Amino acid sequence: MSGYKSGFISIVGCPNVGKSTLLNALVGQKIAIVSEKAQTTRNRITGVLTRPDYQLIFLDTPGMTEPRNRLGEYMQKTANEAMKDVEAIVAVLDASFGVGVRDEELLRRLDGQKAPVIVVLNKSDRASMEQMNAARERAEACGTFEHILSLSAKSGDGVDKLEAVLCDYLVEGPQYFPADMVTDQPERLICAELIREKALMALREEIPHGVGVVMDRMELREGGGLMDVYATLYCERESHKSIIIGKGGSMLKRIGSEARRDIEWLLGVRVNLQLWVKIKPDWRNKQSVLNELGYD
Repeated sequence: MSGYKSGFISIVGCPNVGKSTLLNALVGQKIAIVSEKAQTTRNRITGVLTRPDYQLIFLDTPGMTEPRNRLGEYMQKTANEAMKDVEAIVAVLDASFGVGVRDEELLRRLDGQKAPVIVVLNKSDRASMEQMNAARERAEACGTFEHILSLSAKSGDGVDKLEAVLCDYLVEGPQYFPADMVTDQPERLICAELIREKALMALREEIPHGVGVVMDRMELREGGGLMDVYATLYCERESHKSIIIGKGGSMLKRIGSEARRDIEWLLGVRVNLQLWVKIKPDWRNKQSVLNELGYD
């Protein structure tokens, strides 16, 4: 494709700054789950934005933090690997919360990267002008960056300007993905993540990080009008299992009902979603379980 441009862009930042929301806004479709809880993203998620004369391939990463188990180590390795051999790095900060010590450590580290760094001051819809200015000053003190942009990933305000800036760093190259493809994630993995997202939103603060979802089976019934989806939620304690199931199965039904709506939208067919809950003590430190859940 003569004159065509493409490039890989890594999206990095500390937990809960809005990286996945930004990825969804850039590609124009929900491909990464989001929640108010930190470390929602556990895997590297690839998002693809295709225009007539260029293609941007975004690598969304887990939040930069101190690992506390094997899952945490995997997440940090994933985030670090995603910054290698890319055309540009987008560093996301939460301007409404303020630039913290960990944000500053990340920015100083990025200042030495080979790839150009664009700093994004996110959540401009929530932050005051004073907060935006303070975030910009603290970011500028951490290094010399190509651009510092303000935007709201949630409302979409300013996202088009970020796209235009990133186009300047694309190189002449192939269209890596088909024009109608927005992610390289398998449907099974996206469905499992949608279930985990609903669990994150519904469950108490101490439980979500100990929940993993494995997709057991997906089968389209004869005639093609209904998909049977079977999935298992892993947790680490008996007490957590009872909370996830809820009184009379109410919590599990709520998680399943909310996940089913999103899965039906994703697959384009009616879905019969069946969920089970199993206890796997300390699964976040067991490589065999991490492999089963796709964290390998």
